[in-house]
Amino acid sequence: MTLHIRDPEADRLVRMRAERKGIALTDALKLAVGNPLRRDAETFSLRERIRLIQERIASYPPSGLEADKAVYDEISGDA
Repeated sequence: MTLHIRDPEADRLVRMRAERKGIALTDALKLAVGNPLRRDAETFSLRERIRLIQERIASYPPSGLEADKAVYDEISGDA
């Protein structure tokens, strides 16, 4: 499969990246496109991040301790 870059600016940028890195044009193009794609895949929405945190907390074993009003009062400074 071939990719023909007709945009002179895009061609210039890929060639500049290849020259600076000392790599082939194909490798420079893969780096230029691959890195942002990987970052995009690693980016989670707020909802997804919260879900991951909730799942991690839910995976903790129960402590066996029971929290009552005295515990909450102590935490909040109302003791």
